[in-house]
Amino acid sequence: MKMPLQFRVNGEDYEVYVEPWKTLLEVLRDELELTGTKAGCLAGECGTCTVIVDGKAVKSCLMLAPQAAGREIMTVEGLAQGGKLHPLQQAFIDHFAFQCGFCTPGMLMSSKALLDENPHPTADDVKEGLYGNFCRCTGYVKILEAVLAAGAKPRG
Repeated sequence: MKMPLQFRVNGEDYEVYVEPWKTLLEVLRDELELTGTKAGCLAGECGTCTVIVDGKAVKSCLMLAPQAAGREIMTVEGLAQGGKLHPLQQAFIDHFAFQCGFCTPGMLMSSKALLDENPHPTADDVKEGLYGNFCRCTGYVKILEAVLAAGAKPRG
């Protein structure tokens, strides 16, 4: 039996009807067609599905959709504003902080949550903030550099 679910995603209000056992990841990808959030391990281990819920990084594969009712959600599609990349996105480009790009949406969202809470993190802060986000391509050095660079710049 489907149930109504209302929430705000990337500044836009939505109402969808979903089975109560669906995850937030499934609703974002399948119902709202926000496919920037990736489905990786589906067990909360890889971080590719990370979104921001009420200001906190959340692995959307572990959150049931009804738990998102009435909440404010941001996906990677919500980072760029007015045709302008978010400073984190630009820093990832400037520092070549991606290769295949599969982990990048989750890395960006975890990094945004970190910088929103701690605008000028240390390298250790970034490592801790990205704990649980895995990349099999880059070796993390460029990702770390990008987040530190974004933290050093004023953000809008």
